[in-house]
Amino acid sequence: MRLGLVLSEVGHGLRRNISMVISIVLVTFISLTFVGAAILLQLQINQMKGYWYDRAQVAVYLCTQYDEGGNCNAEEATAQQKSNIEQVLKSAVLAPLIQHYDFEDHEAAFKRYQAQFAGAEGTSFVTPDFLPETFWVNLKDPSQSDAVVERMSGVPGVEQVVDQRKYLQPIFDALNAASITAVGIAGLMLIAAVLLIATTIRLSAFSRRRELGIMRLVGASNRFIQTPFVLEGVVAALIGSALASGAIVAVVQFFVQGYLNATPSSTPFVDLGDAFIVVPILIVGGAGLAAISAAVAIRRYLKV
Repeated sequence: MRLGLVLSEVGHGLRRNISMVISIVLVTFISLTFVGAAILLQLQINQMKGYWYDRAQVAVYLCTQYDEGGNCNAEEATAQQKSNIEQVLKSAVLAPLIQHYDFEDHEAAFKRYQAQFAGAEGTSFVTPDFLPETFWVNLKDPSQSDAVVERMSGVPGVEQVVDQRKYLQPIFDALNAASITAVGIAGLMLIAAVLLIATTIRLSAFSRRRELGIMRLVGASNRFIQTPFVLEGVVAALIGSALASGAIVAVVQFFVQGYLNATPSSTPFVDLGDAFIVVPILIVGGAGLAAISAAVAIRRYLKV
């Protein structure tokens, strides 16, 4: 197969169908940008889960004189009860699960409360004895928090045991829903791109039907006839893929790293390393979809 002749046919086809080529580029660009955004969003969710779940603690709140439910009966946890609670945390059942724990007394809890709600209305009515003393427990594996919650809930002097992961899960559920939505939109756009590529190839073949007839008469193989059309679709899709890749890199560089990273936050964000993981997926995916749809379209046309 003569490469120069094939490439000249590709260039001729692209120039003849420039409007359709632009349509393929735009649809591919938009659809693959959604795909890249969905992948980055999932990477971001995984990073946030790994970061925050590892830091999520189990809070063992002790009874105060104002608590009447559970094990409290409106009585402050005694020194003996605190000692017993600490012994349970050090027991053979829980010790292997716990990385470390800290005890927060009334004064420390009050200072943290003042720092967290500084300037909020009504904070002046809160006194240190109103806030419970707490054992803050960090686990080696946060997924095993249920064992700690179950074991500590019935211990005398414990008002309640709270796994902080339950506050994080709704946030991650919302982010996962956004990721699934982006994937769904990307899927629809990819279907539109595949159909548009197939239609463009068939129209291009129809406009050159006399040339194809002559090529068949002189004995050209189907492979020789099909290759320029497939390459036309691949070239247009590669341009769209390159634009989508550039958009993903630009978003990470200027928005995520330039803006979000500049705001005060302890949350880790995706970086250019993650973006460059996405780029080859978009390039290969775009070229592959274009090649398959173009090959199927021209093969079906030639059989008609």
